[in-house]
Amino acid sequence: MPDDRIIDELDKKIRRVPDFPKKGILFYDLTTLLQDSSTFHKVIDLLADKVEKEIGSKNFQKVVSIESRGFILGSPLAYKFKKGFVIVRKEGKLPYETLSYSYGLEYGTATVEIHTDAIEKGESVIVVDDLIATGGTISATIKLVEDLGGKVVGSVFLVELVKLGGRKIIESKGIKVVSIISYG
Repeated sequence: MPDDRIIDELDKKIRRVPDFPKKGILFYDLTTLLQDSSTFHKVIDLLADKVEKEIGSKNFQKVVSIESRGFILGSPLAYKFKKGFVIVRKEGKLPYETLSYSYGLEYGTATVEIHTDAIEKGESVIVVDDLIATGGTISATIKLVEDLGGKVVGSVFLVELVKLGGRKIIESKGIKVVSIISYG
């Protein structure tokens, strides 16, 4: 676990945007953390270290990332672990045959898609996104991976909004949850 000084440093770089994308939502804008080269490197190194310790890089073949901020974190992790990289995108953005799943968000509904040939039967993956809140997006992504015959062995987030309960939902599926920064 990173020490409190590092967590405080990262936390101070995250901009809070009230009432975005709608009234009553506090949006944690990670762009201010990622645009600083020092903290961006720390984030990737911390995530990679936690994945290695808590999941083990030998236990998965691919990194699956969720549009769009998940790409920013998942891609360097896939590179670092020498794994394949799979993207899950919003509806209508992938050019080939897709599998899709619709789900509820804390502020609406959404549909995500994955290419039908992105995961081979029996492959183990980790799913990476920037933030876990209610668990809706990660649950939809897990469903897509499983429908393709894959197995999600871990989920990885920079930020966790604890009070919204996403971790409990994912852990109830037997999937390890790894995060760096937690907010009440």
